[in-house]
Amino acid sequence: MSRIETSLLEAPGRVSAWRGLGAWNLYFIIKLVLYWRGAIGFDVLANLVFAAFLLMPLPPLWLHRLRHVVAIPISVALFYYDTWLPPFERLLAQSSQVAALSTDYLLDLAERVIDWQWIGVFFVLAVGYGFIAPWVRVTVPVVIALIWLAVAPLLPSVVISSPRPATTTTPSVAESGAAKVASKPVATPAPIEENSDEALDSKLTAFYDSERKRQTTFSPRPAGAAPFDLLVINICSLSWDDMTEVGLTDHPLFDYLDAIFDNFNSATSYSGPAGIRFLQASCGQRPHKAIYGEVPAQCHLFENLARLGFGEKLMLNHDGSFDNYLDELQQEGNLDVPKMSQAGLQPVLKAFDDSPIYSDSDVLARWAERDAADTPSATFYNTITLHDGNRYTGQRSAADYKPRLEALFDQVLTFLKQLDRQGRHVAVLVQAAHGAALRGDKMQFSGMREIPSPSITHVPVGLKLTGMAQSHEGSPLHVSEPTSYLAVSELVSRLVADDIFNAREVDWQGLFDDLPTTQPISENEGVVVMPYQDVPYVRLKGDGWMPYPQ
Repeated sequence: MSRIETSLLEAPGRVSAWRGLGAWNLYFIIKLVLYWRGAIGFDVLANLVFAAFLLMPLPPLWLHRLRHVVAIPISVALFYYDTWLPPFERLLAQSSQVAALSTDYLLDLAERVIDWQWIGVFFVLAVGYGFIAPWVRVTVPVVIALIWLAVAPLLPSVVISSPRPATTTTPSVAESGAAKVASKPVATPAPIEENSDEALDSKLTAFYDSERKRQTTFSPRPAGAAPFDLLVINICSLSWDDMTEVGLTDHPLFDYLDAIFDNFNSATSYSGPAGIRFLQASCGQRPHKAIYGEVPAQCHLFENLARLGFGEKLMLNHDGSFDNYLDELQQEGNLDVPKMSQAGLQPVLKAFDDSPIYSDSDVLARWAERDAADTPSATFYNTITLHDGNRYTGQRSAADYKPRLEALFDQVLTFLKQLDRQGRHVAVLVQAAHGAALRGDKMQFSGMREIPSPSITHVPVGLKLTGMAQSHEGSPLHVSEPTSYLAVSELVSRLVADDIFNAREVDWQGLFDDLPTTQPISENEGVVVMPYQDVPYVRLKGDGWMPYPQ
């Protein structure tokens, strides 16, 4: 070592204070690898500031050690910020819900979060760092990498490859029969204008401005019209993607339906908002915050039906207490009626909060016990048989999804055939509330639904009219255009106005022609997902837009 180097190292407050990043190098290396693999985002400026904070000379040893202590919570917060997990305030707001989850379910979630391949990668990185650190000043290449990420986008001659792919996969329309869903790659779109955030914000604003003007008009029932019941079977945790994942897109139930909506968007990935949006279906799609509080009376589907003589009914196969689901339906959905009695029903499942879940066939059979000559009714039935974390009574491990889905489809099909045999005039709308996210993706592990991605909000919806004088023959009709709740409201209004259960000849195609279309834009609290140039974009935490990672 030269005399100059020796004197500099011995001079207090000079080079000796530049201690390098030390073990913090491993923190940045792991984040850079994750970013390179597209597993997280990376706020370059925030990470550079944090690195500068760690490198800043602090000659007193006690102050240097104190900085390490202070840096630990900062590093955790910054790492969380760079992920695509929901804003931390959302987690705090849901703390009471998390506390209600069973221990078995929390352990199951922990197993999904832990990726053993990444644990192996981190182990290799840690060993590799420990091996080379005594020989190489690792801080230099790490800082250079951080500076390069900050400077490179400013260099016009440099082409930067993003870790986020510019292509996505969107489900195609069902081809025939039971609405089989395929996937096709979407070509990389042309670059959008420079102010992409402004362009996307403008599109979202224009969408809601347009939706605000739309609503369904309900006409009185014709004199002497045949009375009928409307039964909505609202299924939580079911999407086309989930059905494809477990191989049940060709279940006989879909051959038995009269019509299927191939491209229906649930507009949310949570049960409460999905139920509210359905009950507010008679108006165009509203922002997430706007579905709560004051909503025009004409937006409430069941209230519109009540004015035409339908009795309102509410039915669940659970207690409705988790996340105040029942209260939200009654207050925000304006379905202010008590839920149908569950007395005498035996639970077959337990939910993730240990509450009982009753058999769908038993609950539907109880509904069918009512006298067919009673006042026509509109019933909203929500089932959580497919919810993540459910387990069979007496068992601790989570119940497999496929057997539960198969049993649910079998029970609904048996129920529909029974109504048909009895000649009951019922318009049964089978409508999924949101998907289960069985596969997960780069932004969300399996079962996580904080972000309403297309694979979660693209859900099956079908209609069956039982007891018809002229039943629909052949394969189900398919509504291939992008639709959402307003199309359902319009369809119900046509069923009421056309006296379809008395008709000897039904214009089936006309019944489904020109239903309102709706762009597949979805929103949860603090999160929006919207297609732009055939690519889904997501806006998180109030930040700008980015392509949804595939």
